[in-house]
Parts: sequence; structure tokens; C-alpha cells
Amino acid sequence: MRILGIDPGLQVCGYACLETGAEREKLIEAGVIRTDSGAAIEEKLNRIAEDIESLLKSFRPAIVAVEQLYAHYAHPRTAILMGHARGVILQKCAEAEIEVRSFSATRIKKSITGNGRASKEQIQRTIQTILSLPKLPEPSDVADAIAAAICCANSISSVAEF
Repeated sequence: MRILGIDPGLQVCGYACLETGAEREKLIEAGVIRTDSGAAIEEKLNRIAEDIESLLKSFRPAIVAVEQLYAHYAHPRTAILMGHARGVILQKCAEAEIEVRSFSATRIKKSITGNGRASKEQIQRTIQTILSLPKLPEPSDVADAIAAAICCANSISSVAEF
């Protein structure tokens, strides 16, 4: 089964396609969608929508795993902007009739490292080990997308064990 993990962002949106099998997870591709920092928000959202649609057609995932919104009281604007990007991603998944599963950042971190408050570096190192990658997944947006996909795979396999 293929799982597409997405770390929503308005400037940089991480993605990672993971294939799960009997033996272990395999990373098919990972990267980022970048928008022009000087572009209007509607242009950024359109770029994200077009690129997500292309990724969905290319990888044909069974499930898309997306990080849930988190609003820090000191930075509410960040959550609002991320919400725009997340909304476009969810709409494209609905249009393609692909199941979406949302996970909190804490759950993703705990699923990957065993610690819900793990640092970005801990997550990157753990992903490198799990997937036997030659180097750390960078930037952190890519690592976060991979982590979301692995968390989703873990949640599916834990349900299948019962």
C-alpha cells in the first residue's frame, strides 16, 4: 500500500510517498513544494493545489496522512496560514476520492521516536535509521512528511494486529 505523507505549509510544503509491505516501509520519493514568497496567497494556494493534484495522480496513494493544525497562542497567524494550505490539500484528496488521516504532531513524534516531544533532529535521525537512508532527510518539512506517513503506516499495522 502507498501512503502519501504531507507536512502542510504555505511557503514550503513537505511530501513523502511511502510504500508499506510485509517486510518494511520503503521510501519511494520525498521532496518539497515551494511557493514564491512574493506571490499573493491565492497564487500560492493554486500552486500547492496543482502540485498536490500532480502528486496524487503520480503516486496513486491509498491514504494521505496529514499533520493536524496546531495553534500556538503566541503565533495564531501561522496556524491560519497553514490552515489555508491544509484546506487546499484536503480538497484535492476529496476530489481524487483518496482517504485522508490526520495526526497530531505529538502523536507523530511519539509514533516515530516514542517521545511526543522529540526534537526535529531526533525525528530526522530516527527516520534515517528506520528507512536505512544514507543521510538525514532534509529539510525538516520532508522529515515531517515522512514521519506522518510512517505514523499512518504504524496506526494501520497496529489495528491489523488485533
